[in-house]
Amino acid sequence: MALDLITLTDPRSPVAEAFRTLRTNLMLNDAQVLHAVAMTSAAAADGKSEALANLAVTFAQSGHKTILVDTDLRRPTQHTIWGVPNESGLMAMISDDTKLANPPLIQTKVDNLSVLPSGPVPAIPADVMSSQRLSEIIGLLKARADYVLFDAPPVLAAADAALLGSKLDGLLLVVRAGHTRRDHVARAREALQRVHVSVLGSVLTNAPRTRMGSY
Repeated sequence: MALDLITLTDPRSPVAEAFRTLRTNLMLNDAQVLHAVAMTSAAAADGKSEALANLAVTFAQSGHKTILVDTDLRRPTQHTIWGVPNESGLMAMISDDTKLANPPLIQTKVDNLSVLPSGPVPAIPADVMSSQRLSEIIGLLKARADYVLFDAPPVLAAADAALLGSKLDGLLLVVRAGHTRRDHVARAREALQRVHVSVLGSVLTNAPRTRMGSY
């Protein structure tokens, strides 16, 4: 079972409700229909992976078939969050043609939610992110689900997030209150916009609960 996901442990909390609001904003986006979205951060330790896992839960709980893909091929985390094995996953689909027709998805205990772990970390993650093979895999996953959510590496750590974002409908940038540096956020946004990645907006995590009312 997933560890420490507030959308499961305390679904009536203001934080869980905030994730449902984020889900609604994405579903009702006026500019375009969003089916494949990545979540990243400017730098490490901003809580992007846990935030994405919570968002995935809310999509699944609303009755939409959802696939959560760990494309952080430098420090994969989703298998730890969900307590699932990481021997096979995205990298198996990259290297094995037989996995394309039968992706190694792992059904979670949340109805409608499957996880595709990263699998073994490759030697050069950026090569995977820029490959035509990954584009093909994204298309196959989109055909299997209503929403496909991707956990991407931090923007300033490598080019991976920008390469992945260019293949998707958009990207969310996580900002952790009291931790993320403003200049890092500005640099990350500029790096993404430079390669024409659609930055859908920012997600603020770790906000003081005293700022949240009962509604």
